[in-house]
Amino acid sequence: MNAIHRGARKTASILLTASLWCTAASAESHAIDTAKSTMTVHVYKSGVLSAFGHNHVIAAPLRSGTVDSAAHRVEVTVNAAGLRVRDSDTSEKDRDEIQKTMLGSDVLDAEHHQEIAFRSTAVQEAGTGVWSVSGNLTLHGQTKPVTLEVRENNGHYVGSARVRQSDFGIKPVKVAGGTVRVKDEVRIEFDIQLAR
Repeated sequence: MNAIHRGARKTASILLTASLWCTAASAESHAIDTAKSTMTVHVYKSGVLSAFGHNHVIAAPLRSGTVDSAAHRVEVTVNAAGLRVRDSDTSEKDRDEIQKTMLGSDVLDAEHHQEIAFRSTAVQEAGTGVWSVSGNLTLHGQTKPVTLEVRENNGHYVGSARVRQSDFGIKPVKVAGGTVRVKDEVRIEFDIQLAR
């Protein structure tokens, strides 16, 4: 009888060890392919003379990131100084001026706040291949909760979020006495691919 119990305990121990190993293996995180992934920020104009202003399209190249689907964790970082204005309807001179303002002390202050980071805190399934991802966004030296809508599309994780600049201590840019300005809310779109 004791031999049977010892054999059962040994079998259970082997099964438990195998189960833990499989769980650890399946929870392995995967790096984001930063060369194939994209993040774009859309900044919209406002004000009574907004017809004379511009909407802005800003490329935000990813510096690093990981996705752990088993543990429901996502981490992404962007170098603030790497953001680039991609407006197609403005002159090169205007783009350079917008770029300088964006990275300067009045907006991102990229010299003192070099990293933009998102770290998830919870993931909830919102349909087939769709998730609501909650987490903390660090921008301009401040960390605030945000929620992203993410969907899987042929191996890509695509989605968007809306963020208010003022929540992170950034005052939206105003010119011409405030008759031309950018909206407080910006839209962030992303297309994430995992490294193979």
